[in-house]
Amino acid sequence: MSAESKNPLLLAKLVALAVAMFMFAIFVLPPLYDLFCEITGIGGKTDGAYTAVAVEVDTSRDIEVQFVATKNATMPWDFYPIEERVIVHPGEAREVIFYAHNRTSSDMLGQAIPNVLPNNAADYFHKTECFCFNNQPLAAGESAELALVFIVDPDLPASVNTVTLSYTMFDITDRTLVQVSQVQ
Repeated sequence: MSAESKNPLLLAKLVALAVAMFMFAIFVLPPLYDLFCEITGIGGKTDGAYTAVAVEVDTSRDIEVQFVATKNATMPWDFYPIEERVIVHPGEAREVIFYAHNRTSSDMLGQAIPNVLPNNAADYFHKTECFCFNNQPLAAGESAELALVFIVDPDLPASVNTVTLSYTMFDITDRTLVQVSQVQ
């Protein structure tokens, strides 16, 4: 077999390898990462909706909760917390508002992904209501106030006095359109 006849075969193998690597990164790595974070307890992921139970508010402790809002590089929205920090007592329910504005001329769908730092505080930071539980549809030019209600568990380790909750807002408009078109 000559070198010229091997080139198309080599090219096909390289393209197949690149596609396989891409598919692995898209479909296999995210669930593996989630499993790794769940097993090791790192990653600062919080659970879903928390059902509040009656607990005594610990007024002897003040916890500073800081809020950070970022956008994925492809997200053309304004997105930020109205308050960048609040002081709460463990066991106290608190509501804060985030602002989102779609600056485009197209309807869009966003999804906020939360992260809690330090990582060991994630198990003690409970969201009873959160805009991150659902996709956020915003029409062209539309703004919205997005509510978060949270409770810092009284069992938060005494060494933790500051908790940072960060959200990254992602544009999932095209992803949702692809999923809808696949169903039809």
